[in-house]
Amino acid sequence: YIILNRDVIHIKIICIKLVWKIGCVESLFFYDVFCYNLFMNKIDVKCVALEGAIIPEYKTVGAAGADVYAYLKESVTLKAGKSCVIPTGVFYEIPEGYEIQVRPRSGLAAKNGVTVLNTPGTIDSDYRGELQIILINLGDKDFEIKNGDRIAQIIVAPVTQGNFVQVEHLSVTERGEKGFGSTGV
Repeated sequence: YIILNRDVIHIKIICIKLVWKIGCVESLFFYDVFCYNLFMNKIDVKCVALEGAIIPEYKTVGAAGADVYAYLKESVTLKAGKSCVIPTGVFYEIPEGYEIQVRPRSGLAAKNGVTVLNTPGTIDSDYRGELQIILINLGDKDFEIKNGDRIAQIIVAPVTQGNFVQVEHLSVTERGEKGFGSTGV
């Protein structure tokens, strides 16, 4: 089912008018579930989960990142200042032309100083191994990771490959070769 751009705009206007006219919680729910999902870009990503592993899930209608869960036989203590690799028990088949980016969960970082070390991590479309998350504890206290804990989030994103062309000279710009704080702190 393909909706032309002008039809999408028309449906959006109808949804907004309905919410405005009815002015109730049910109409807002209709807009959130029907209208928002209608316009969200979606693509199928095949995945295989080991027994007991949790498939990533979006926690809100407008979430860009899907939460990823630890898959552990026993809890792991991530010492302050140290890093470790946490398995998820999930394997992906990412469509060609896309990647999955692994990013930190803001709550873990803000409350505990735990973040993804190589952020954003990239999972290429031709990788078929288990997704494992490299976490680092930048906090001053040890942090316990248990099976089923939300440890990161993933974003499905389109990829553009560069065609790197060797040349003799690059074009001149005002900034030139100035880097690392050259425009101010």
